[in-house]
Amino acid sequence: MEFAEVVRRRRMVRNYDPDRPVPPEVVDRLLDHAVRAPSAGFSQGWGFLVLEEPEDRERFWTATTPGGGGRERWLAGMRRAPLIVVPHANRDAYLDRYAEADKGWSDRAEDRWPVPYWYVDTGFAALLMLLTAVDEGLGACFFGIPPQRIGAYREAFGVPPELHPIGAITIGYRAVDHRSPSLRRGRRPVQDVVRRGRWT
Repeated sequence: MEFAEVVRRRRMVRNYDPDRPVPPEVVDRLLDHAVRAPSAGFSQGWGFLVLEEPEDRERFWTATTPGGGGRERWLAGMRRAPLIVVPHANRDAYLDRYAEADKGWSDRAEDRWPVPYWYVDTGFAALLMLLTAVDEGLGACFFGIPPQRIGAYREAFGVPPELHPIGAITIGYRAVDHRSPSLRRGRRPVQDVVRRGRWT
C-alpha cells in the first residue's frame, strides 16, 4: 500500500473480529517498526508489553477498566481485539543518556528538557505501530489507561517502576464498527492550523 494511502486510511478502530488472531510475523513487524522510531540521543527509552493470550488480555481489561467493568458498546468491541500492545516510556533512560560525556550535561536534571521527550518518542513508536497496522490490513486504536488504574495495571503485569505506560493499543482485523461521534467535528483545514513565516 502506498504511504499516502496508509495515512488516509488510519483511524481508531474500536471493534474487532475475535476469531482472527494477528499472525506472529505481523506482530513482529509491528514491533520492529516501533523500535525504528526516532529518539533523543538515540536513548530508545521505551518498553512494550505484548498481550496475545486470552487470559493476559482479560487480566489487562480487569486491571484497567473502572471496577473491572467496561462493557459499554465501544469497550465491548475493544475487548474483542486479539492483540494489545502497551508502550511504556522510561524517563531515566533519557536522563542517564544526556548525562553522558558526548551530550555535555553533567547531571540528570529534568528541567533541561523543553518537553518530556521520553513521552514524545514513545508516542512516535506508537504511531508507527498504528500505521503498520493499516499497512497490514488491520485496525488499531490507541487509548489511555485511567490514572487511577495504573497501580492495578502495574501490579497485574509486574511493570517496573521506571516504566510508565503512555496508553495502550488494541490491534486486530476490523469488524463492523461505530464511528466516533467526535468525528462530527470535522477535520480542521490545513490553512486553519498552518502558518508560514510567522504566526500573525
